[in-house]
Amino acid sequence: MSAEVEKFIIEALKNMNYDVSEVTGETPLGPAGLDLESLSVAEIAIQVEDTYGVKFEEDEMETVALLTVSGLVKEIVDRAAAAAAAAK
Repeated sequence: MSAEVEKFIIEALKNMNYDVSEVTGETPLGPAGLDLESLSVAEIAIQVEDTYGVKFEEDEMETVALLTVSGLVKEIVDRAAAAAAAAK
């Protein structure tokens, strides 16, 4: 699932007009990398929620912006797995 989520995140960034030509899993979302604005982080969070049913609270957005692409992917996969386990 991780590869699928990473592809989804990179595609979402591309659709938001970010240059993803050199983006890797180690690329930071924040100032040292993509330098996502808070609105962009919120937009990705909404898309993730719509696609994977994983919710990020408003007070988590600052923390999310400090993650790398791989860190965000791991967070999404872990939360999706926890939600699936809780639903059983």
